[in-house]
Amino acid sequence: MLAAIRGGSACGLWGTQVADAARETTGMRRAFVTVQKKCIIFLVSFNGAEFPMRNQRRNTSPSNTVNCTVRKYLTAREIEKLMDYARKHSRYGHRDSTMILVTYRHGLRASEICDLQWHQVELDQGRMHVRRAKNGTPSVHPIRGDEIRALRKLRRESLAEASYVFVTERGGPMSTIGFHHLIQRLGKAARMPFSLHPHMLRHACGYKLANDGHDTRALQHYLGHKNIQHTVRYTELSPDRFRDFWRD
Repeated sequence: MLAAIRGGSACGLWGTQVADAARETTGMRRAFVTVQKKCIIFLVSFNGAEFPMRNQRRNTSPSNTVNCTVRKYLTAREIEKLMDYARKHSRYGHRDSTMILVTYRHGLRASEICDLQWHQVELDQGRMHVRRAKNGTPSVHPIRGDEIRALRKLRRESLAEASYVFVTERGGPMSTIGFHHLIQRLGKAARMPFSLHPHMLRHACGYKLANDGHDTRALQHYLGHKNIQHTVRYTELSPDRFRDFWRD
């Protein structure tokens, strides 16, 4: 097979063994190209003539390196700072701060918090029925006192016929894009040292519970992970793992 660039368009030729390929071209009857293993040979057309050009070897495997320069989660103090700024400076301060609190406490994804409906919240019983995305495991979470008070106030301020817990000014459910922009905007306004996104709240929940010494299997079910390997990441950074390494 042979790849050629004609009129600005290009296509590549991959080979796994040494072979000879030929093709009729303008001005030349045949151009012979040797295709080497894991490389690309191009025929570049210029003024009616074609010239073989070897491209650099292309690495198709994804990189295994992880960018660790930016922290992927927020601390409890940073969560409080974000909520406090939302209360004081956001247009819908109570809604926004409550949305951050519920997302953090229950380790919700952006789609899960935006899809949260009032029938999932039992304020009198102090529990929440959590439905997980990505085929995750559903569960029932307890609701603490500050959450109950915040949700009760939000319920009083919302329309009686509202189905979703967190709605926009038009009465529709908050979109995941809208929630993303909200967290990003609050992070910049609160002068966080790095850019924020909603999934940091879910990671913050996982790391907080892991640092508190909760069982990994229980944490897996709390976050709705199907595979426990996704939960282990939170225990890997727990400082309690190294508590007895050095003793006085």
